[in-house]
Amino acid sequence: MKFIFLENMKKILTLITIVALVACKEKEKQTISEKQNQSIKSAEASVEDVTLDVYDFNGLEKLLSTQSNKTYVVNFWATWCKPCVKELPYFEKLRANYQDKNVELLLVSLDFPNKYDSKLKPFIKEHNIQSKVVALDDPDMNTWIPKVDESWTGAIPATIIFNKNKRKFFEQSFTYEELENELQPFLN
Repeated sequence: MKFIFLENMKKILTLITIVALVACKEKEKQTISEKQNQSIKSAEASVEDVTLDVYDFNGLEKLLSTQSNKTYVVNFWATWCKPCVKELPYFEKLRANYQDKNVELLLVSLDFPNKYDSKLKPFIKEHNIQSKVVALDDPDMNTWIPKVDESWTGAIPATIIFNKNKRKFFEQSFTYEELENELQPFLN
């Protein structure tokens, strides 16, 4: 009888242990899921902090000329364009190195409007882009591309450097050194 009692106790303890382990695993899964949800909500909240002005070309065109003494560097890019993404750190470095020298940088995103919240804003946040970023939402590219520059085929990356005295257009990627070399004549 003692033997049967001990065997039953072993089975009961084993069953309790299994139930406890399963309950712990479920709690762990729930905790992991809650943490993932919190992480997603946190990322969404931080993306909401990203301000993005959206222009049609008429609105943007005003930003592509100046009568002030500033020099502007305007880069047309998109998150889906690998050469664009590769050169963005060079533009950020240029902004940081020349912001006290009357140079202003503007990054004009050509991302698709339905991707602003899911791709563009998270990209800006993730890469800590400090330059002013605006989105160009104007599907009539055959009209506005030649207004940016008559030689522009529409390929990106594309960059304009200008001030009130001169303007130069580039349909190419840059290294930091190339970008800085192209900027120098505008500062003298």
